Amino acid sequence: MIIPSIDLMNGHAVQLVGGKAERMQVDAGDPTPIAEQFRIAGEIAVVDLDAALGKGDNVEVMKRLCRIAKCRVGGGIRSVDTALMWLNSGATKVVLGTAATPEVCSQLPKSRVIAALDADRGEVVVKGWTTRTGRSVYDCVEELKPFVAGFLVTFVEREGRMGGVDMDAIKKLKEVVGNDHELTIAGGVRVVEEIAELDRMNIHAQVGMALYTHAMDLGDAISAPLTSDRPDGLFPTVVVNEHQQALGLVYSSKESIREAVRLKKGVYHSRKRGLWYKGESSGATQDLLSISLDCDRDALTFVVRQSGDGFCHLPRFSCFGEASGLTALMETIQRRKVDSPPESYTRRLFHDDALLNAKILEEAKELTEAQSKEEVTWEAADVIYFALVAAAKNGVSLVDIEAELDFRALKVSRRKGDAKPQFLDQSSRSANQPQASTTPTPTSPTHL
Repeated sequence: MIIPSIDLMNGHAVQLVGGKAERMQVDAGDPTPIAEQFRIAGEIAVVDLDAALGKGDNVEVMKRLCRIAKCRVGGGIRSVDTALMWLNSGATKVVLGTAATPEVCSQLPKSRVIAALDADRGEVVVKGWTTRTGRSVYDCVEELKPFVAGFLVTFVEREGRMGGVDMDAIKKLKEVVGNDHELTIAGGVRVVEEIAELDRMNIHAQVGMALYTHAMDLGDAISAPLTSDRPDGLFPTVVVNEHQQALGLVYSSKESIREAVRLKKGVYHSRKRGLWYKGESSGATQDLLSISLDCDRDALTFVVRQSGDGFCHLPRFSCFGEASGLTALMETIQRRKVDSPPESYTRRLFHDDALLNAKILEEAKELTEAQSKEEVTWEAADVIYFALVAAAKNGVSLVDIEAELDFRALKVSRRKGDAKPQFLDQSSRSANQPQASTTPTPTSPTHL
């Protein structure tokens, strides 16, 4: 698969030829819209060239990008503390170059570490490609295998020149890396056929210059590994929302994928009409968030943000039925914020801060006192309902909450997690008191 790359200098996305700052070929400006486009392909690479060259850094810009896309972060990460900072700041992986030593890597979670081996004609170079080590790529791979999840090998002499990749050298490198470690190559990739050939060897292609100069289309690069055994050459496409709930099954062509990525919208292939722009007539449009290919490379998934009544031609959420669980609850709460009957309890909560705050405290306390499975289930449902009302009241969606939880899951350094003294005292007093039954009674809101 393709891993689009954002190289940063002075807060701008740039592309250099041969890694030389004085040979900047592209200055693409603000990297934010670029990250929003590139994230459709999945994970992206973000490289701090200033930090790599010891000329400042782009830390704040990169932290912002980590909130936008799944980012493997590299450039100037030369200590355990810096690597941990990035893992705690939302980076999916850290890419270590100069610091890719057994001593450093052994202190980091192996599954989140990629060793960057920048090779100039087979010799590893470090410190922003300015210092030669006298060591071969193969020797470094063997040394680091026990400590990292994968390798990023950049062919420095080809970087930024779009001269094509050296497939023979890459095949030999893959033999050394093996199948237990991920391999990504960078430097020289210029056509999507190279991405497809690399993918067949289970190798990722990190691409920058070809995308920025429009020599390669991102949609074509994403679809390059796809194959079809259908007479019409189409690819079954499962459409899901941000919660990974299935909305429907459609078909895509390489043309429709190219158009979808270009527009960042749900665009598919209708077997009757050709290109199908979802919602063009109904208004139920889709923002395209990401595309992923299945393991056999003959089907794909579109993750979309659905608007309007839903995906189905019937006025409902999904072709497979209505939403349920937390998604359905939050949708109901958000509708009540806009339009609600007079008897709606949710409407009352939206207009009474004191009541909402009191109910959150009350239900949280009752949850701590619940004992049976039935009681805990009942009280937990109450807490979740009131918490979601508070979230919706402040413009926070369920997607926002899930994104924050996913962000926290990436952290490797944890807070101690002790309770604040006033709550610890209350908990101790409550634990020493006889517990009254919390058998559910019909006092919780039933008229949302």
